[in-house]
Amino acid sequence: MLDLEVVPERSLGNEQWEFTLGMPLAQAVAILQKHCRIIKNVQVLYSEQSPLSHDLILNLTQDGIKLLFDAFNQRLKVIEVYDLTKVKLKYCGVHFNSQAIAPTIEQIDQSFGATHPGVYNSAEQLFHLNFRGLSFSFQLDSWTEAPKYEPNFAHGLASLQIPHGATVKRMYIYSGNSLQDTKAPMMPLSCFLGNVYAESVDVLRDGTGPSGLRLRLLAAGCGPGLLADAKMRVFERSVYFGDSCQDVLSMLGSPHKVFYKSEDKMKIHSPSPHKQVPSKCNDYFFNYFTLGVDILFDANTHKVKKFVLHTNYPGHYNFNIYHRCEFKIPLAIKKENEDGQTETCTTYSKWDNIHELLGHPVEKPVILHRSSSPNNTNPFGSTFCFGLQRMIFEIMQNNHIASVTLYGPPRPGTHLRTAELP
Repeated sequence: MLDLEVVPERSLGNEQWEFTLGMPLAQAVAILQKHCRIIKNVQVLYSEQSPLSHDLILNLTQDGIKLLFDAFNQRLKVIEVYDLTKVKLKYCGVHFNSQAIAPTIEQIDQSFGATHPGVYNSAEQLFHLNFRGLSFSFQLDSWTEAPKYEPNFAHGLASLQIPHGATVKRMYIYSGNSLQDTKAPMMPLSCFLGNVYAESVDVLRDGTGPSGLRLRLLAAGCGPGLLADAKMRVFERSVYFGDSCQDVLSMLGSPHKVFYKSEDKMKIHSPSPHKQVPSKCNDYFFNYFTLGVDILFDANTHKVKKFVLHTNYPGHYNFNIYHRCEFKIPLAIKKENEDGQTETCTTYSKWDNIHELLGHPVEKPVILHRSSSPNNTNPFGSTFCFGLQRMIFEIMQNNHIASVTLYGPPRPGTHLRTAELP
């Protein structure tokens, strides 16, 4: 049985690990993977068709704990303990819930002290006792007790009284004064762990298509840059097509991983693929997992030729490998009798809306089916790749964008060869 320390408005954990409000999803999953012999039977709950309408939940069924992550920023918003018989809990080093100590109203009052009167919810038949950043829900013994504790009874004074001996059914840790209005806080400094995170990524474009990225970055530690608080650094960096490997390293730092391409599955869709001479060396990616960005370099020139932006939606094959990239992409829209204008596509745009904005049919998609090996099946199904303005949008079956690949302008030599054709 887990023995955990409760810190209101902050965390639940022990000396080995801690689930902290504002923690990114990937870090919580890393804790669960590292301690998989102790924390078992974890469920991932999400809405397949509308992943932005419900929180993303990690349910620790063996320990009676749920971790609720904000559907948009994917940071920890609420920690819920829904079965107190499966876990020991303490506050300031003193247990208030264990096999020997029942979490009664008297015990909670002794451990946490005075607070505002409890609020009765007749629909749930639960009393809610609220502290700042911490709430307890008490179960009534029987439905016949309910009328005595209705909020309107005796001018609301009944809400001061929670039945003697009532025990806690659920406990919530959250940020702020209200569980209903709470939001996931900013990532705490303890969660940076030496990494740089992207607050936003703007796609820069010229007359023909994308030209590069402007990234607003967050880091913990001292150094030049705008100080958002005591130790948080906020700064901007830009990278462009044609930048050298050294340019990118100086702007973004070392990647988490370097991946060398062994094959190009989209090669068959290029003109005359059989005439292309196989390269003696492979193009390579810089994988920046905490930025949600991959950068592809040409094997011969060592210059940027492609950017890949990842949205990290649950239900995609690459889910939880990258942090969500909060991108904004300007799309050129051409309408009759109007000058060219731009509309913005974001991480949360749906393909139907983009298609409608464009006002003209898009070519049929290429179907992409990922799997780790030829014998393995992908449980999430295929995705669809649409080409548009030197970009490839990978679309999931629920119409959300899984990734966007940005291509640089064609090399000058390509124009010459095309012009020479009869």
